[in-house]
Amino acid sequence: MPDVSMLSTDERSLRREFGWFMLIALAVLAAGIGLRDPWPPDEPRFALVARQMLESSQWLFPHRGMELYSDKPPMLMWTEAFWMWLTGGWRGAFLLTSLFSGLGTLALVWHLGRRLWNAHVGLVAAALVLATMQFVDVVKHAQIDPLNLFWITLGNTGILLHCLRGPNWRMYWLGCFAAGLGVITKGVGVIALLMLIPYAVMRARQWPGVTVTRGDGWRWAGGALAFLLAIALWLVPMLATAYGLRTPEYLAYVHDILFRQTAERYANSWQHEEKPWFFLLVILRQWIPTWLLVPFLVPRWRDALRLREPRVWMPLLWFVLVLVFFSIPRGKREIYILPALPMLALAMAPYVVDLLKTRWLPKVAFWITLGCAAVFGGAGLWALTKTPKVAQRIAEGYELPGHGHDLWVCVIAVGVGFLVSALVFRPRRGVAALLGGMALAWIIWPLGTYPLLDANQSTRQLMEEADAAIGTDGQLGLVAWREELLYQARRPVAEFGFARDSAAQLHDARAWQVADPAHRWLLINEEAFDDCIVADKVVPLGVANRSRFALLPAAASKPGCVPSPAVTK
Repeated sequence: MPDVSMLSTDERSLRREFGWFMLIALAVLAAGIGLRDPWPPDEPRFALVARQMLESSQWLFPHRGMELYSDKPPMLMWTEAFWMWLTGGWRGAFLLTSLFSGLGTLALVWHLGRRLWNAHVGLVAAALVLATMQFVDVVKHAQIDPLNLFWITLGNTGILLHCLRGPNWRMYWLGCFAAGLGVITKGVGVIALLMLIPYAVMRARQWPGVTVTRGDGWRWAGGALAFLLAIALWLVPMLATAYGLRTPEYLAYVHDILFRQTAERYANSWQHEEKPWFFLLVILRQWIPTWLLVPFLVPRWRDALRLREPRVWMPLLWFVLVLVFFSIPRGKREIYILPALPMLALAMAPYVVDLLKTRWLPKVAFWITLGCAAVFGGAGLWALTKTPKVAQRIAEGYELPGHGHDLWVCVIAVGVGFLVSALVFRPRRGVAALLGGMALAWIIWPLGTYPLLDANQSTRQLMEEADAAIGTDGQLGLVAWREELLYQARRPVAEFGFARDSAAQLHDARAWQVADPAHRWLLINEEAFDDCIVADKVVPLGVANRSRFALLPAAASKPGCVPSPAVTK
Protein backbone atom coordinates (compact mmCIF):
# COMPACT_ATOMS: atom_id res chain seq x y z
CA MET A 1 0.00 0.00 0.00
CA PRO A 2 1.49 3.42 -0.93
CA ASP A 3 2.66 5.78 1.78
CA VAL A 4 -0.10 8.38 2.09
CA SER A 5 2.23 10.98 3.61
CA MET A 6 4.67 10.54 0.71
CA LEU A 7 1.84 11.00 -1.81
CA SER A 8 0.78 14.14 0.01
CA THR A 9 4.34 15.48 -0.09
CA ASP A 10 4.66 14.69 -3.80
CA GLU A 11 1.34 16.35 -4.53
CA ARG A 12 2.36 19.48 -2.66
CA SER A 13 5.68 19.53 -4.50
CA LEU A 14 3.97 19.19 -7.89
CA ARG A 15 1.49 21.92 -7.10
CA ARG A 16 4.32 24.15 -5.91
CA GLU A 17 6.13 23.61 -9.24
CA PHE A 18 2.96 24.51 -11.10
CA GLY A 19 2.52 27.58 -8.90
CA TRP A 20 6.02 28.79 -9.72
CA PHE A 21 5.41 28.16 -13.40
CA MET A 22 2.25 30.25 -13.33
CA LEU A 23 4.06 33.08 -11.54
CA ILE A 24 6.68 33.07 -14.30
CA ALA A 25 3.91 33.01 -16.90
CA LEU A 26 2.22 35.94 -15.16
CA ALA A 27 5.45 37.95 -15.21
CA VAL A 28 5.98 37.21 -18.91
CA LEU A 29 2.42 37.81 -20.09
CA ALA A 30 1.62 40.79 -17.85
CA ALA A 31 4.83 42.74 -18.45
CA GLY A 32 3.96 46.18 -19.77
CA ILE A 33 0.27 46.21 -18.88
CA GLY A 34 -0.65 49.76 -17.87
CA LEU A 35 2.26 51.29 -19.80
CA ARG A 36 0.42 51.80 -23.09
CA ASP A 37 -2.92 52.53 -24.69
CA PRO A 38 -4.53 50.36 -27.38
CA TRP A 39 -2.41 49.98 -30.51
CA PRO A 40 -3.64 49.34 -34.06
CA PRO A 41 -4.83 47.50 -35.95
CA ASP A 42 -7.33 45.69 -33.71
CA GLU A 43 -6.94 46.89 -30.13
CA PRO A 44 -8.42 50.41 -30.51
CA ARG A 45 -11.45 49.03 -32.34
CA PHE A 46 -12.44 46.64 -29.58
CA ALA A 47 -11.59 49.09 -26.80
CA LEU A 48 -13.64 51.80 -28.50
CA VAL A 49 -16.63 49.49 -28.96
CA ALA A 50 -16.37 48.38 -25.32
CA ARG A 51 -16.23 51.95 -24.06
CA GLN A 52 -19.25 52.89 -26.18
CA MET A 53 -21.11 49.91 -24.69
CA LEU A 54 -20.48 51.28 -21.21
CA GLU A 55 -21.53 54.77 -22.21
CA SER A 56 -24.68 53.77 -24.10
CA SER A 57 -25.70 50.57 -22.24
CA GLN A 58 -26.25 49.01 -25.69
CA TRP A 59 -24.89 45.50 -25.18
CA LEU A 60 -26.45 43.47 -28.00
CA PHE A 61 -25.44 45.65 -30.94
CA PRO A 62 -21.88 46.98 -30.81
CA HIS A 63 -21.23 50.39 -32.35
CA ARG A 64 -18.07 51.86 -33.85
CA GLY A 65 -18.82 55.55 -33.70
CA MET A 66 -22.27 56.08 -35.19
CA GLU A 67 -22.23 52.80 -37.17
CA LEU A 68 -23.12 49.29 -36.07
CA TYR A 69 -20.05 47.05 -35.85
CA SER A 70 -20.88 43.62 -37.27
CA ASP A 71 -17.46 42.16 -38.05
CA LYS A 72 -17.27 40.11 -34.84
CA PRO A 73 -19.67 38.90 -32.12
CA PRO A 74 -19.60 41.00 -28.94
CA MET A 75 -18.06 38.57 -26.41
CA LEU A 76 -14.61 40.20 -26.24
CA MET A 77 -16.14 43.67 -26.11
CA TRP A 78 -18.35 42.58 -23.19
CA THR A 79 -15.31 41.41 -21.23
CA GLU A 80 -13.32 44.57 -21.98
CA ALA A 81 -16.27 46.71 -20.91
CA PHE A 82 -16.42 44.70 -17.68
CA TRP A 83 -12.75 45.32 -16.90
CA MET A 84 -13.14 49.02 -17.73
CA TRP A 85 -16.09 49.23 -15.35
CA LEU A 86 -14.35 47.21 -12.61
CA THR A 87 -11.12 49.23 -12.73
CA GLY A 88 -12.69 52.59 -13.37
CA GLY A 89 -11.25 52.82 -16.88
CA TRP A 90 -7.66 51.97 -15.88
CA ARG A 91 -5.29 52.34 -18.80
CA GLY A 92 -4.38 48.65 -18.94
CA ALA A 93 -7.90 47.27 -18.53
CA PHE A 94 -8.24 46.48 -22.22
CA LEU A 95 -5.43 43.88 -21.92
CA LEU A 96 -6.83 41.93 -18.95
CA THR A 97 -9.03 39.60 -20.99
CA SER A 98 -6.02 38.48 -23.02
CA LEU A 99 -3.90 38.06 -19.89
CA PHE A 100 -6.39 35.85 -18.05
CA SER A 101 -7.21 33.93 -21.23
CA GLY A 102 -3.52 33.13 -21.70
CA LEU A 103 -3.07 32.08 -18.08
CA GLY A 104 -6.27 30.03 -18.23
CA THR A 105 -5.08 28.26 -21.39
CA LEU A 106 -1.81 27.30 -19.70
CA ALA A 107 -3.67 26.01 -16.65
CA LEU A 108 -5.97 23.90 -18.84
CA VAL A 109 -3.03 22.37 -20.72
CA TRP A 110 -1.32 21.52 -17.43
CA HIS A 111 -4.51 19.99 -16.03
CA LEU A 112 -5.15 17.98 -19.18
CA GLY A 113 -1.58 16.66 -19.28
CA ARG A 114 -1.76 15.77 -15.60
CA ARG A 115 -5.02 13.87 -16.01
CA LEU A 116 -3.96 12.02 -19.17
CA TRP A 117 -0.37 11.33 -18.12
CA ASN A 118 1.05 12.92 -14.98
CA ALA A 119 1.78 16.35 -13.54
CA HIS A 120 5.30 16.47 -14.99
CA VAL A 121 4.00 15.88 -18.51
CA GLY A 122 1.33 18.52 -17.91
CA LEU A 123 3.98 21.04 -16.85
CA VAL A 124 6.13 20.30 -19.92
CA ALA A 125 3.08 20.69 -22.20
CA ALA A 126 2.21 24.05 -20.64
CA ALA A 127 5.86 25.14 -20.90
CA LEU A 128 5.91 24.26 -24.60
CA VAL A 129 2.90 26.52 -25.14
CA LEU A 130 4.42 29.39 -23.15
CA ALA A 131 7.75 29.01 -24.97
CA THR A 132 6.11 29.42 -28.39
CA MET A 133 6.64 32.91 -29.80
CA GLN A 134 3.21 33.29 -31.36
CA PHE A 135 1.40 32.43 -28.13
CA VAL A 136 3.15 35.09 -26.06
CA ASP A 137 2.96 37.69 -28.82
CA VAL A 138 -0.79 37.20 -29.27
CA VAL A 139 -1.61 37.13 -25.56
CA LYS A 140 0.26 40.42 -25.06
CA HIS A 141 -2.22 42.09 -27.43
CA ALA A 142 -5.91 42.78 -26.88
CA GLN A 143 -7.32 40.81 -29.78
CA ILE A 144 -10.20 38.33 -29.90
CA ASP A 145 -7.86 35.39 -30.41
CA PRO A 146 -6.60 34.83 -26.82
CA LEU A 147 -10.18 34.53 -25.55
CA ASN A 148 -11.07 32.32 -28.51
CA LEU A 149 -8.01 30.18 -27.74
CA PHE A 150 -9.17 29.72 -24.14
CA TRP A 151 -12.68 28.63 -25.11
CA ILE A 152 -11.40 26.15 -27.70
CA THR A 153 -8.84 24.71 -25.26
CA LEU A 154 -11.56 24.39 -22.61
CA GLY A 155 -13.71 22.62 -25.20
CA ASN A 156 -10.85 20.23 -26.01
CA THR A 157 -10.24 19.61 -22.32
CA GLY A 158 -13.84 18.65 -21.58
CA ILE A 159 -14.14 16.37 -24.61
CA LEU A 160 -10.78 14.65 -24.09
CA LEU A 161 -11.36 13.99 -20.40
CA HIS A 162 -14.73 12.45 -21.23
CA CYS A 163 -13.45 10.40 -24.18
CA LEU A 164 -10.21 9.21 -22.55
CA ARG A 165 -10.84 9.39 -18.81
CA GLY A 166 -14.59 8.95 -18.76
CA PRO A 167 -17.35 8.60 -18.94
CA ASN A 168 -17.58 12.10 -17.54
CA TRP A 169 -20.68 13.64 -19.06
CA ARG A 170 -20.40 16.92 -17.18
CA MET A 171 -16.97 17.55 -18.67
CA TYR A 172 -18.28 16.61 -22.11
CA TRP A 173 -21.18 19.02 -21.80
CA LEU A 174 -18.85 21.71 -20.47
CA GLY A 175 -16.57 21.19 -23.48
CA CYS A 176 -19.47 21.54 -25.90
CA PHE A 177 -20.72 24.63 -24.04
CA ALA A 178 -17.24 26.18 -24.27
CA ALA A 179 -17.22 25.50 -28.02
CA GLY A 180 -20.49 27.45 -28.24
CA LEU A 181 -18.95 30.34 -26.31
CA GLY A 182 -16.12 30.23 -28.85
CA VAL A 183 -18.69 30.67 -31.61
CA ILE A 184 -20.08 33.86 -30.08
CA THR A 185 -16.50 35.04 -29.55
CA LYS A 186 -15.13 34.60 -33.06
CA GLY A 187 -17.32 32.13 -34.91
CA VAL A 188 -14.78 29.30 -35.16
CA GLY A 189 -15.25 27.82 -31.69
CA VAL A 190 -16.99 24.93 -33.40
CA ILE A 191 -13.58 23.47 -34.32
CA ALA A 192 -13.32 22.12 -30.75
CA LEU A 193 -16.04 19.62 -31.71
CA LEU A 194 -13.78 18.20 -34.43
CA MET A 195 -12.17 16.25 -31.58
CA LEU A 196 -15.15 13.87 -31.78
CA ILE A 197 -14.02 12.71 -35.25
CA PRO A 198 -10.80 10.95 -34.15
CA TYR A 199 -12.67 9.69 -31.09
CA ALA A 200 -15.35 8.08 -33.27
CA VAL A 201 -12.69 6.45 -35.49
CA MET A 202 -10.71 5.14 -32.53
CA ARG A 203 -13.81 3.87 -30.82
CA ALA A 204 -14.92 2.07 -33.99
CA ARG A 205 -11.47 0.47 -34.28
CA GLN A 206 -11.53 -0.44 -30.57
CA TRP A 207 -8.43 1.42 -29.51
CA PRO A 208 -7.53 0.72 -25.87
CA GLY A 209 -8.14 3.54 -23.41
CA VAL A 210 -11.05 5.07 -25.30
CA THR A 211 -14.26 5.57 -23.35
CA VAL A 212 -17.07 3.32 -24.56
CA THR A 213 -20.67 3.95 -23.50
CA ARG A 214 -23.86 2.08 -24.36
CA GLY A 215 -27.40 3.38 -24.59
CA ASP A 216 -26.37 6.99 -23.92
CA GLY A 217 -27.47 8.61 -27.14
CA TRP A 218 -29.47 11.22 -25.27
CA ARG A 219 -26.40 12.19 -23.26
CA TRP A 220 -24.32 12.56 -26.40
CA ALA A 221 -27.11 14.69 -27.84
CA GLY A 222 -26.89 16.81 -24.69
CA GLY A 223 -23.56 18.07 -26.03
CA ALA A 224 -25.33 19.57 -29.05
CA LEU A 225 -27.85 21.15 -26.70
CA ALA A 226 -25.06 22.64 -24.55
CA PHE A 227 -23.35 23.97 -27.68
CA LEU A 228 -26.54 25.62 -28.95
CA LEU A 229 -27.43 26.94 -25.49
CA ALA A 230 -24.15 28.86 -25.30
CA ILE A 231 -24.79 30.42 -28.70
CA ALA A 232 -28.36 31.24 -27.76
CA LEU A 233 -27.21 33.36 -24.81
CA TRP A 234 -26.39 36.06 -27.35
CA LEU A 235 -28.17 35.01 -30.52
CA VAL A 236 -31.74 34.77 -29.20
CA PRO A 237 -31.98 38.22 -27.56
CA MET A 238 -30.09 39.77 -30.48
CA LEU A 239 -32.46 38.31 -33.08
CA ALA A 240 -35.53 39.10 -30.99
CA THR A 241 -34.47 42.73 -30.69
CA ALA A 242 -33.42 43.11 -34.33
CA TYR A 243 -36.60 41.60 -35.76
CA GLY A 244 -38.67 43.47 -33.19
CA LEU A 245 -37.27 46.80 -34.36
CA ARG A 246 -37.06 45.74 -38.03
CA THR A 247 -34.99 48.76 -39.05
CA PRO A 248 -32.75 48.40 -42.12
CA GLU A 249 -29.61 48.94 -40.03
CA TYR A 250 -30.37 46.15 -37.57
CA LEU A 251 -31.53 43.73 -40.26
CA ALA A 252 -28.32 44.41 -42.20
CA TYR A 253 -26.36 43.76 -39.01
CA VAL A 254 -28.04 40.36 -38.60
CA HIS A 255 -27.33 39.34 -42.19
CA ASP A 256 -23.73 40.51 -42.07
CA ILE A 257 -22.72 38.87 -38.79
CA LEU A 258 -24.59 35.59 -39.32
CA PHE A 259 -23.86 34.99 -42.99
CA ARG A 260 -21.30 37.27 -44.59
CA GLN A 261 -18.81 37.20 -41.70
CA THR A 262 -19.11 33.42 -41.16
CA ALA A 263 -20.14 31.07 -43.96
CA GLU A 264 -19.45 33.51 -46.80
CA ARG A 265 -16.13 34.58 -45.29
CA TYR A 266 -15.05 30.93 -45.09
CA ALA A 267 -16.35 29.79 -48.48
CA ASN A 268 -15.52 32.94 -50.46
CA SER A 269 -12.85 34.92 -48.62
CA TRP A 270 -12.36 38.50 -49.78
CA GLN A 271 -9.29 39.37 -47.70
CA HIS A 272 -5.83 37.99 -46.88
CA GLU A 273 -5.61 35.52 -49.76
CA GLU A 274 -2.78 33.04 -49.26
CA LYS A 275 -1.54 29.72 -50.61
CA PRO A 276 -2.77 26.39 -49.12
CA TRP A 277 0.59 25.81 -47.41
CA PHE A 278 0.54 29.23 -45.73
CA PHE A 279 0.08 27.89 -42.19
CA LEU A 280 3.03 25.53 -42.49
CA LEU A 281 5.17 28.61 -43.08
CA VAL A 282 3.53 30.35 -40.13
CA ILE A 283 4.44 27.42 -37.90
CA LEU A 284 8.04 27.48 -39.15
CA ARG A 285 8.35 31.23 -38.45
CA GLN A 286 6.31 31.73 -35.32
CA TRP A 287 6.17 28.44 -33.42
CA ILE A 288 9.86 28.65 -32.61
CA PRO A 289 11.38 26.92 -30.68
CA THR A 290 8.56 24.37 -30.18
CA TRP A 291 8.42 23.01 -33.72
CA LEU A 292 12.19 22.40 -33.74
CA LEU A 293 11.55 19.36 -31.53
CA VAL A 294 8.96 17.83 -33.86
CA PRO A 295 11.44 15.96 -36.16
CA PHE A 296 12.80 14.12 -33.11
CA LEU A 297 9.29 13.10 -32.05
CA VAL A 298 8.08 11.63 -35.34
CA PRO A 299 9.50 8.14 -34.55
CA ARG A 300 7.83 8.29 -31.11
CA TRP A 301 4.52 9.24 -32.67
CA ARG A 302 4.90 6.38 -35.13
CA ASP A 303 5.40 3.98 -32.22
CA ALA A 304 2.36 5.47 -30.49
CA LEU A 305 0.31 4.83 -33.62
CA ARG A 306 1.49 1.24 -33.71
CA LEU A 307 0.53 0.87 -30.04
CA ARG A 308 -2.79 2.65 -30.74
CA GLU A 309 -2.22 5.31 -28.06
CA PRO A 310 -5.25 7.65 -28.10
CA ARG A 311 -3.74 10.10 -25.60
CA VAL A 312 -1.24 11.07 -28.30
CA TRP A 313 -3.23 10.60 -31.47
CA MET A 314 -6.54 12.18 -30.54
CA PRO A 315 -4.98 15.64 -30.00
CA LEU A 316 -2.53 15.08 -32.86
CA LEU A 317 -5.25 14.20 -35.37
CA TRP A 318 -7.31 17.14 -34.15
CA PHE A 319 -4.30 19.37 -34.83
CA VAL A 320 -4.17 18.04 -38.41
CA LEU A 321 -7.94 18.55 -38.87
CA VAL A 322 -7.66 22.18 -37.71
CA LEU A 323 -4.71 22.76 -40.03
CA VAL A 324 -6.74 21.42 -42.95
CA PHE A 325 -9.86 23.34 -41.89
CA PHE A 326 -8.12 26.71 -41.98
CA SER A 327 -6.07 25.88 -45.09
CA ILE A 328 -9.12 25.26 -47.31
CA PRO A 329 -10.41 28.86 -47.72
CA ARG A 330 -8.36 31.36 -49.69
CA GLY A 331 -8.43 33.91 -46.87
CA LYS A 332 -5.86 33.17 -44.18
CA ARG A 333 -4.27 35.11 -41.34
CA GLU A 334 -1.36 33.98 -39.21
CA ILE A 335 -3.46 34.10 -36.07
CA TYR A 336 -5.99 31.50 -37.22
CA ILE A 337 -3.76 28.50 -36.50
CA LEU A 338 -2.97 29.42 -32.87
CA PRO A 339 -5.80 27.33 -31.28
CA ALA A 340 -4.08 24.19 -32.59
CA LEU A 341 -0.92 24.84 -30.53
CA PRO A 342 -2.04 23.47 -27.12
CA MET A 343 -3.05 20.09 -28.56
CA LEU A 344 0.23 19.76 -30.48
CA ALA A 345 2.09 20.56 -27.25
CA LEU A 346 0.05 17.93 -25.43
CA ALA A 347 0.97 15.29 -28.03
CA MET A 348 4.64 16.31 -27.79
CA ALA A 349 5.01 16.55 -24.03
CA PRO A 350 5.36 12.86 -23.00
CA TYR A 351 8.31 12.43 -25.36
CA VAL A 352 9.87 15.84 -24.73
CA VAL A 353 10.21 14.68 -21.11
CA ASP A 354 12.61 12.01 -22.41
CA LEU A 355 14.41 14.46 -24.72
CA LEU A 356 15.15 16.68 -21.75
CA LYS A 357 17.22 13.83 -20.27
CA THR A 358 19.57 13.70 -23.26
CA ARG A 359 22.98 15.38 -23.29
CA TRP A 360 22.74 17.02 -26.70
CA LEU A 361 19.53 19.03 -26.18
CA PRO A 362 20.82 21.21 -23.30
CA LYS A 363 24.02 21.92 -25.25
CA VAL A 364 22.14 22.91 -28.40
CA ALA A 365 19.74 25.08 -26.38
CA PHE A 366 22.68 26.77 -24.65
CA TRP A 367 24.34 27.68 -27.94
CA ILE A 368 21.04 28.97 -29.31
CA THR A 369 20.83 31.18 -26.22
CA LEU A 370 24.29 32.57 -26.89
CA GLY A 371 23.35 33.05 -30.54
CA CYS A 372 20.29 35.09 -29.55
CA ALA A 373 22.47 37.19 -27.24
CA ALA A 374 24.89 37.86 -30.10
CA VAL A 375 22.15 38.63 -32.66
CA PHE A 376 20.15 41.03 -30.49
CA GLY A 377 23.17 42.62 -28.85
CA GLY A 378 25.03 42.98 -32.12
CA ALA A 379 22.05 44.33 -34.08
CA GLY A 380 21.23 46.86 -31.38
CA LEU A 381 24.85 47.99 -31.08
CA TRP A 382 25.16 48.33 -34.86
CA ALA A 383 21.98 50.42 -35.09
CA LEU A 384 23.06 52.53 -32.11
CA THR A 385 26.59 53.32 -33.25
CA LYS A 386 26.42 53.20 -37.06
CA THR A 387 22.90 54.64 -37.56
CA PRO A 388 22.28 52.75 -40.83
CA LYS A 389 19.49 53.82 -43.15
CA VAL A 390 17.19 51.03 -42.01
CA ALA A 391 17.53 52.19 -38.40
CA GLN A 392 16.83 55.77 -39.43
CA ARG A 393 13.70 54.74 -41.33
CA ILE A 394 12.39 52.82 -38.33
CA ALA A 395 13.06 55.78 -36.03
CA GLU A 396 11.36 58.20 -38.43
CA GLY A 397 8.33 55.93 -38.72
CA TYR A 398 7.83 56.14 -34.96
CA GLU A 399 8.93 59.81 -34.79
CA LEU A 400 11.72 58.89 -32.36
CA PRO A 401 14.43 61.46 -31.67
CA GLY A 402 18.12 60.76 -32.11
CA HIS A 403 17.71 58.02 -34.73
CA GLY A 404 15.85 55.88 -32.19
CA HIS A 405 18.68 55.77 -29.64
CA ASP A 406 16.48 54.48 -26.81
CA LEU A 407 14.89 51.81 -29.02
CA TRP A 408 18.27 50.33 -29.91
CA VAL A 409 19.25 50.34 -26.25
CA CYS A 410 16.18 48.15 -25.65
CA VAL A 411 17.34 45.76 -28.38
CA ILE A 412 20.75 45.55 -26.71
CA ALA A 413 19.06 44.93 -23.35
CA VAL A 414 17.25 41.92 -24.82
CA GLY A 415 20.60 40.53 -25.93
CA VAL A 416 22.02 41.12 -22.46
CA GLY A 417 19.03 39.22 -21.01
CA PHE A 418 19.91 36.16 -23.11
CA LEU A 419 23.56 36.46 -22.10
CA VAL A 420 22.74 36.71 -18.38
CA SER A 421 20.50 33.66 -18.62
CA ALA A 422 23.27 31.69 -20.36
CA LEU A 423 25.79 32.68 -17.67
CA VAL A 424 23.42 31.72 -14.85
CA PHE A 425 22.31 28.31 -16.13
CA ARG A 426 25.44 27.21 -18.02
CA PRO A 427 25.52 24.47 -20.71
CA ARG A 428 24.41 21.71 -18.35
CA ARG A 429 21.03 23.43 -17.99
CA GLY A 430 20.91 24.85 -21.48
CA VAL A 431 17.17 24.39 -21.91
CA ALA A 432 16.57 26.46 -18.79
CA ALA A 433 19.02 29.04 -20.18
CA LEU A 434 17.07 29.37 -23.42
CA LEU A 435 13.69 29.54 -21.71
CA GLY A 436 15.03 32.02 -19.17
CA GLY A 437 16.47 34.21 -21.93
CA MET A 438 13.16 34.16 -23.80
CA ALA A 439 11.26 35.04 -20.62
CA LEU A 440 13.59 37.96 -19.92
CA ALA A 441 13.23 39.15 -23.52
CA TRP A 442 9.43 39.14 -23.29
CA ILE A 443 9.68 41.16 -20.05
CA ILE A 444 12.44 43.59 -21.04
CA TRP A 445 11.02 44.50 -24.45
CA PRO A 446 7.56 45.77 -23.38
CA LEU A 447 8.88 47.49 -20.26
CA GLY A 448 11.40 49.35 -22.39
CA THR A 449 9.49 50.01 -25.60
CA TYR A 450 5.87 50.55 -24.55
CA PRO A 451 6.50 53.98 -22.95
CA LEU A 452 8.82 54.84 -25.84
CA LEU A 453 6.42 54.02 -28.69
CA ASP A 454 3.00 54.57 -27.15
CA ALA A 455 2.56 58.26 -27.95
CA ASN A 456 2.95 57.52 -31.66
CA GLN A 457 1.42 54.05 -31.87
CA SER A 458 -1.74 54.93 -29.95
CA THR A 459 -2.04 58.38 -31.68
CA ARG A 460 -2.23 59.94 -28.22
CA GLN A 461 0.35 62.58 -29.14
CA LEU A 462 -1.39 63.35 -32.43
CA MET A 463 -4.74 63.90 -30.72
CA GLU A 464 -3.12 66.04 -28.02
CA GLU A 465 -1.56 68.23 -30.71
CA ALA A 466 -4.84 68.48 -32.58
CA ASP A 467 -6.64 69.41 -29.38
CA ALA A 468 -4.14 72.18 -28.65
CA ALA A 469 -4.17 73.46 -32.24
CA ILE A 470 -7.93 74.05 -32.49
CA GLY A 471 -8.12 75.97 -29.20
CA THR A 472 -10.45 75.65 -26.28
CA ASP A 473 -13.54 76.64 -28.27
CA GLY A 474 -12.70 74.59 -31.35
CA GLN A 475 -14.76 71.69 -32.64
CA LEU A 476 -13.17 68.70 -34.32
CA GLY A 477 -14.48 66.47 -37.11
CA LEU A 478 -12.81 63.23 -38.23
CA VAL A 479 -12.41 62.23 -41.87
CA ALA A 480 -10.94 58.92 -43.09
CA TRP A 481 -10.38 58.18 -39.44
CA ARG A 482 -9.20 55.15 -37.55
CA GLU A 483 -10.58 53.82 -34.30
CA GLU A 484 -7.60 54.98 -32.26
CA LEU A 485 -8.33 58.62 -33.19
CA LEU A 486 -11.84 58.48 -31.81
CA TYR A 487 -10.63 56.53 -28.77
CA GLN A 488 -7.96 59.14 -28.02
CA ALA A 489 -10.12 62.20 -28.68
CA ARG A 490 -9.78 64.78 -25.91
CA ARG A 491 -13.26 66.24 -26.43
CA PRO A 492 -16.49 65.20 -28.19
CA VAL A 493 -15.91 65.01 -31.94
CA ALA A 494 -18.04 64.79 -35.05
CA GLU A 495 -17.59 61.84 -37.39
CA PHE A 496 -19.25 60.97 -40.65
CA GLY A 497 -19.17 57.20 -40.67
CA PHE A 498 -16.29 54.76 -40.62
CA ALA A 499 -17.01 52.31 -43.42
CA ARG A 500 -18.13 55.00 -45.89
CA ASP A 501 -15.93 56.10 -48.77
CA SER A 502 -13.49 58.81 -47.67
CA ALA A 503 -14.77 61.16 -50.39
CA ALA A 504 -18.32 60.86 -49.02
CA GLN A 505 -17.02 61.51 -45.52
CA LEU A 506 -15.14 64.60 -46.65
CA HIS A 507 -18.19 65.92 -48.50
CA ASP A 508 -20.37 65.69 -45.39
CA ALA A 509 -17.56 67.02 -43.19
CA ARG A 510 -17.24 70.16 -45.31
CA ALA A 511 -20.98 70.73 -45.06
CA TRP A 512 -20.67 70.41 -41.27
CA GLN A 513 -17.71 72.79 -41.22
CA VAL A 514 -19.46 75.45 -43.31
CA ALA A 515 -22.12 75.79 -40.62
CA ASP A 516 -19.51 77.23 -38.22
CA PRO A 517 -16.27 77.89 -40.13
CA ALA A 518 -14.64 79.93 -37.40
CA HIS A 519 -14.63 77.08 -34.87
CA ARG A 520 -14.80 73.82 -36.84
CA TRP A 521 -11.71 71.91 -37.95
CA LEU A 522 -11.29 68.65 -39.84
CA LEU A 523 -8.69 66.07 -38.82
CA ILE A 524 -7.95 64.08 -41.95
CA ASN A 525 -5.68 61.34 -43.17
CA GLU A 526 -3.67 62.95 -45.97
CA GLU A 527 -4.48 59.98 -48.22
CA ALA A 528 -8.02 61.38 -48.43
CA PHE A 529 -6.91 64.76 -49.82
CA ASP A 530 -8.67 65.84 -53.03
CA ASP A 531 -8.12 68.66 -55.52
CA CYS A 532 -10.31 71.05 -53.53
CA ILE A 533 -7.65 71.32 -50.82
CA VAL A 534 -5.79 74.63 -50.49
CA ALA A 535 -2.32 73.28 -49.73
CA ASP A 536 -0.87 76.38 -48.01
CA LYS A 537 -3.79 76.48 -45.54
CA VAL A 538 -3.32 72.89 -44.35
CA VAL A 539 -1.90 72.43 -40.83
CA PRO A 540 0.31 69.29 -40.86
CA LEU A 541 0.25 67.21 -37.69
CA GLY A 542 2.85 64.60 -38.54
CA VAL A 543 2.98 60.82 -38.70
CA ALA A 544 1.17 58.28 -36.54
CA ASN A 545 1.31 54.57 -37.37
CA ARG A 546 3.06 55.44 -40.63
CA SER A 547 0.15 57.58 -41.83
CA ARG A 548 0.25 61.36 -42.19
CA PHE A 549 -2.52 63.46 -40.71
CA ALA A 550 -3.39 67.12 -41.02
CA LEU A 551 -5.89 69.69 -39.77
CA LEU A 552 -8.07 71.53 -42.25
CA PRO A 553 -9.54 74.89 -41.26
CA ALA A 554 -12.46 76.11 -43.36
CA ALA A 555 -10.05 78.14 -45.47
CA ALA A 556 -8.27 74.96 -46.55
CA SER A 557 -11.14 74.03 -48.90
CA LYS A 558 -11.89 75.96 -52.09
CA PRO A 559 -15.39 77.48 -51.90
CA GLY A 560 -17.88 75.80 -54.24
CA CYS A 561 -15.28 73.33 -55.49
CA VAL A 562 -16.47 69.92 -56.71
CA PRO A 563 -13.63 67.38 -56.34
CA SER A 564 -12.63 65.26 -59.28
CA PRO A 565 -12.90 61.53 -58.48
CA ALA A 566 -9.83 60.88 -60.60
CA VAL A 567 -7.54 62.72 -58.20
CA THR A 568 -9.21 61.77 -54.93
CA LYS A 569 -6.82 59.47 -53.13
